[in-house]
Amino acid sequence: MSHTAHIRSHRKPRRSASKIAMRAGVAGGVLSTLAVAGASGAANAAEPVTQTLELPTLTADVATQVARSADATQQAAANYELQAERDAAAAKAAKQAKSDLAEAKQKAAARKKAAQEAARKAAAARASRTSERTTLSASASATVHTSTSTSTSTATGSAAAVVAFVKAQIGKAYVSGATGPSAYDCSGLVQTAFKQVGISLPRVSQDQSTAGTQVSLSNLQPGDILYWGGAGSAYHVAVYVGDGMFVGAQNPSSGVGEHPLSYDPPTGAVRVL
Repeated sequence: MSHTAHIRSHRKPRRSASKIAMRAGVAGGVLSTLAVAGASGAANAAEPVTQTLELPTLTADVATQVARSADATQQAAANYELQAERDAAAAKAAKQAKSDLAEAKQKAAARKKAAQEAARKAAAARASRTSERTTLSASASATVHTSTSTSTSTATGSAAAVVAFVKAQIGKAYVSGATGPSAYDCSGLVQTAFKQVGISLPRVSQDQSTAGTQVSLSNLQPGDILYWGGAGSAYHVAVYVGDGMFVGAQNPSSGVGEHPLSYDPPTGAVRVL
């Protein structure tokens, strides 16, 4: 017994049986819980590898799916953008085509209008030339009729020889550059005819139209040289044979022939005899 046991305040209180039993129950419960937990921990400890390996595998699959989804989304966005660009390009092309078509129509209309105006002017010019030719022909015909009534019809001397020569050539062929005896051109016939009477004339019609003295068509005499075109620029010549007739090498289709002055009214005449 302690030397302080007789002191009341130093005595340890006695524990009641109920408290001891409760504490023993609690302790037993705790131990049971720990034992269960320990058993559970031991059982779980047998499968640590399986749980640790499954989580990374699941994570990799999810990452792959996410990456694929991202790629698909990006591709879809690229496709949408490309389609939008194509639509915009098609719309722009259609607009440009419409503008080009309108411009082409305007140019076609302008060309058509210009062609119509040119045709109108050409028709007017043709009508004017026709009118001028008609007036000139009427004037020449009137002159020819006058000359027929006032000119001398009987050839004498050298003129008679020239007239006789050209008439003898009627029916022969027209050949450009020919001077006889089987074919002539217009100036070749005139040059050869006057050569028969000793008169040397230039070879071409332009020069023959200024070789003598200019005479009026109202005062023609047999043997006068008729010319067509301007004096010095004549494109055709022939010989007046009297009675309103002339002989000339006209063209390849008609050859050397005799025609009335009205057949092809001349422009002027020169006299070398």
